[in-house]
Amino acid sequence: MDDALARLEQRLQRVEDELAVLRLLTSYGPLADAGSTDAAELWSEDGEYDVDGWRMRGRDEVRDMIRSDAHQRIIGTGSAHFFGPPSIDIDGDEAVAVCQSILVRHNDDGCYIWRAGAHRIRLRRTAEGWRIAHRISRPLDGSEATRQVLTGRDD
Repeated sequence: MDDALARLEQRLQRVEDELAVLRLLTSYGPLADAGSTDAAELWSEDGEYDVDGWRMRGRDEVRDMIRSDAHQRIIGTGSAHFFGPPSIDIDGDEAVAVCQSILVRHNDDGCYIWRAGAHRIRLRRTAEGWRIAHRISRPLDGSEATRQVLTGRDD
């Protein structure tokens, strides 16, 4: 009975971890679209965000990105940073999530997809809970670099 209970506890912990990671990742879009610098709290203190040649390190640089003119122009006319369901692989206090996203923007003619992206996100459990240690985002443009983001392999 003790082994069965231990296995059940492990399974429950895994489900709780996956749900916590999922909630963390899917909270980015609404925060980014609201222009909320609370989005920076999703990263660990020394976490990195590499998106289209813009490399941020630490929460302050993520906050600066949210406040930037470039980001404000995107959200200023309406936007939706939408993440597809991630594939999450948890190994103890470390996790990797891979997903795709679209960035929907609004103009006078309605909504349109402005960008489609691929994401590989490394996370770690901290005293604050799960946080992003490194996120790399690349456009879904058919490039080898984007395929590497999706597969995690150099082949």
